[in-house]
Amino acid sequence: MKKVLIIAYYWPPAGGPGVQRWLKFVKYLPEFNIEPIVYVPENASYPIIDNDLKSDVQNRTIVLKQPINEPYKIASFLSKKNTKTISSGIIKAKKKQTFVEKLLLYIRGNFFIPDARVGWVKPSVNYLSNYIKKNAIDTIITTGPPHSMHLIGLELQKQLSVRWIADFRDPWTNIGYHKELKLSAKSAQKHKDLEKEVLTKADIVITTSYTTKKEFAEITSKPIHVITNGYDVETVEKPALDTKFTVSHIGSLLSKRNPKILWQALNEILKENEQFKSDFQLKLIGKVSPEILDSLKEFNLQNHTKTIGYIPHSEALKYQRSAQVLLLIEIDSYETIGIIPGKLFEYMAAERPILAIGPEKSDVEKIIKDTNTGNYFSYSDLESVKKYISDCYYKYQQNQLKINGIGLQYFSRKKLTEKLAEVINNL
Repeated sequence: MKKVLIIAYYWPPAGGPGVQRWLKFVKYLPEFNIEPIVYVPENASYPIIDNDLKSDVQNRTIVLKQPINEPYKIASFLSKKNTKTISSGIIKAKKKQTFVEKLLLYIRGNFFIPDARVGWVKPSVNYLSNYIKKNAIDTIITTGPPHSMHLIGLELQKQLSVRWIADFRDPWTNIGYHKELKLSAKSAQKHKDLEKEVLTKADIVITTSYTTKKEFAEITSKPIHVITNGYDVETVEKPALDTKFTVSHIGSLLSKRNPKILWQALNEILKENEQFKSDFQLKLIGKVSPEILDSLKEFNLQNHTKTIGYIPHSEALKYQRSAQVLLLIEIDSYETIGIIPGKLFEYMAAERPILAIGPEKSDVEKIIKDTNTGNYFSYSDLESVKKYISDCYYKYQQNQLKINGIGLQYFSRKKLTEKLAEVINNL
């Protein structure tokens, strides 16, 4: 059985989408004659904890752990709340940022390049170089963000000439929040230089979207494979559908994921349809930024909204499967057309209609259209959004609200792991 060392930051008990991609790959790789050995931090400061995910770690899996010193622990003395918010990816609009928040963002962007875990690179290289030699490992995989994981791979490749696959769950310099880090010109260039070095030195690059592949292909001539995120065929009890007409969003709603056309459409339908007012409920499961809550008040939706904090992944799946309509929101910018949220594939597997709003010509739009799992709208499609919600509501009243997905099997975690195994074996 071929041994592969996987270097990651997110691992149970970490919660959220960042952990699930490689947790599932590690689960299924042995079925394709590959033994995954996982290297992760021993004492990481994860912004979200989900102990239920530990059950997905197989007893046979070797998990190596080494301590990590993270600046977020020190920064929390300045502001524990702001530090945790920034580390979880929620960045307030510039006008609403406090001095402490602006300071933390400046320090994060300019003193910790590529990210706040860069201090873990050197001790990890020292530890893993010995482990790799002793255990005759010839292939390593790094997954980011945090992209400092790729710097570990870069250094190990230089020292040991191991074969190296760099997996990008998100872009690096083209990701939306990169512009919010208050980078100096020198720091911005250093990010670009490191990104280029990783992309040109890795033997193979993996991305989760076709747009990111296209962008990276302009930087490197190395092979780039697209392996999207996916869904697991999990034995979750299928709950009854909500009796109310629930439009549910599962996951973090950042300040810029604020589709006012949706709130306006709902506000107008509530005014026009008395029965809709009795049946409708907006469910927000996960972290919600203050800006979103302010917008809901602006459009008088607060009395129809139920906010639920972060919940274990197994519970999130039940909310997905009981919703009448599933809401998927992405920031309206060029930088996000290649972002494919991991929850999209779980939404598809939940077999509930998806209402997605995001930038035009995005990868998400193509997947939803190809799989016939819902409708996708731009931030200017007010009337179209309103009509889709009204149509869904009419079908709900007739007890006929459902979808008939096409080709969903190609996005199962096991099928995607088979594709990953082919990439590893052909390296």
